[in-house]
Amino acid sequence: MADVSTLVGRDVWGAKCMTYGTWTAGAVTVGDINTKLHRCEQIFLTPTTATAAQCGCTTTLPADGSAIALAFTSNADGYWLAIGDAFA
Repeated sequence: MADVSTLVGRDVWGAKCMTYGTWTAGAVTVGDINTKLHRCEQIFLTPTTATAAQCGCTTTLPADGSAIALAFTSNADGYWLAIGDAFA
């Protein structure tokens, strides 16, 4: 799947690493978020599209942070925040 994400920033919270960014789906309904984490343990998705956008993670977590698969309604954009064990 295509990478639909943009990394905006990262931080360390205690013993965990956190990255965050945006995603832009366009006309596709599936895509990957590259969290830039070694292992993604949690991911939070917030759609920002004005319509009734829906989104969800289809990858079983914890997983390799380079390809967290999403499914969403067409033209759904939003923010993501991921928590994991280390930066990749």
